[in-house]
Amino acid sequence: MTPALRGHLAMLGFSGLVAGSFALGSMAAGEISPTALNAVRFVIAAVLVGVAAMVTGGIPRTAFHAPWRYLFLGAAMGLYFVLMFEGLKTAPPVSASAVFTLTPIMSGVFGYLLMRQITTSRMALGLFVGAIGALWVIFRADWSAFRDFEIGRGEMIYFWGCMAHAFYTPLVRKLNRGERPVVFSFGTTAAVVIVLLVAGWGDIRATDWGDLPVIVWITIIYTAIAATAMTFVLLQYASLRLPSAKVMAYTYLTPSWVICWQIALGHGAPRGLVLVGVVLTVVALLMLLKNEETASTETAPVK
Repeated sequence: MTPALRGHLAMLGFSGLVAGSFALGSMAAGEISPTALNAVRFVIAAVLVGVAAMVTGGIPRTAFHAPWRYLFLGAAMGLYFVLMFEGLKTAPPVSASAVFTLTPIMSGVFGYLLMRQITTSRMALGLFVGAIGALWVIFRADWSAFRDFEIGRGEMIYFWGCMAHAFYTPLVRKLNRGERPVVFSFGTTAAVVIVLLVAGWGDIRATDWGDLPVIVWITIIYTAIAATAMTFVLLQYASLRLPSAKVMAYTYLTPSWVICWQIALGHGAPRGLVLVGVVLTVVALLMLLKNEETASTETAPVK
């Protein structure tokens, strides 16, 4: 199995696990402060990733050379997750996940600026198709809203978080100095904990932890284990093997996964016209992954 194929499999798992945080997060977002929820989940995730790093080869002291690297990455991911849960207070899960699919375009721009990764014409067309599909879902298949560019408050808040996520992806490749993905993930996760504890200490102290609904704890545990610890490792693993825009192309699967989650949780599927946008995002993914060998060569970083 080639490194590129392993990167693709990692991102397939990433997209499915991330989708669960949208479905569960929308149910818990109104019950707890986003900074408090994410601070706890990242403490749990940091412990899990740290243990995984220790039992799979240890954490070398050299991994913590230039610790500012982790603070940059941690600040980007901390901002993303806080804004995600803030946005989910009002944005429907499928609509929010469609906003997430805009990250490949932004990631491609940041990938060029940071790594000089060039986007081919095929990838550009795929990103365009995916963006149209995402916008169709975001505007809930309402042409008048689409025409007037009427974006919900929750979607707009989450968009800025997605920009931070798009910046994070090529930054991993830029700042990694040969550390194993699990070790680099531990450094980043620990940095997120520091950032959130400092930024959200007031919210953490004000939270009545003993009186939280069960769904909040389910969301915290799921997001800590599946949507943080596991996806951090998967994303960093893939980011070291695939161009940034191609890594983030897998976000186009997220709305489809979210619909599956919504149906499984008894919330039903979106109406037919919205599904057209979801289909377009899947088409965009297939376009971006077609002719992988040629695309990988074309999108290699410029020396």
